[in-house]
Amino acid sequence: MPLPMAPPNIPSSTLTTPNTSYPASTKQAAGHIDHLLTDVTCTSFSDKIMVTITQEGHLAQWIHVPLSVSNPTSTGQYLPTATSQDSLLPMTHLTPKTLLGGSNPQRETIGQLYATQIASIIATKNPHEKRTVLVGLGLSKFEVSRLVFYDTIDLVRKCI
Repeated sequence: MPLPMAPPNIPSSTLTTPNTSYPASTKQAAGHIDHLLTDVTCTSFSDKIMVTITQEGHLAQWIHVPLSVSNPTSTGQYLPTATSQDSLLPMTHLTPKTLLGGSNPQRETIGQLYATQIASIIATKNPHEKRTVLVGLGLSKFEVSRLVFYDTIDLVRKCI
């Protein structure tokens, strides 16, 4: 359920934690990004973490990113360690897959970039996390600027 638009005298970003019961906990955040109300919802299931980013109430693309690595040569000692310069970059071993949407190559690439960045944040926050991350995107504009990308990821960070 999308959050109502905030009146002008209230900060443009809000975080709510609805009262949810077992088995899935949910967090929500909303803010204005590029003059559009953007809603983010994070739901933690026992086997998946679902993150939705919507503008104008639409979802157009679904991407999943497994956090568990099936290739034994890609784990632990073989992964490069993050330095302060590249700590904001998505982890290179994550492999996003578009499930639905991605009707053109640009939309698919941008969607996978968002999904990989979100999965990287989750894996960095909890290195032992092995659930699959499922990202639903409903962005009105896919001509994303760097500022819009960072603002969107920052809003997601408030939910995770």
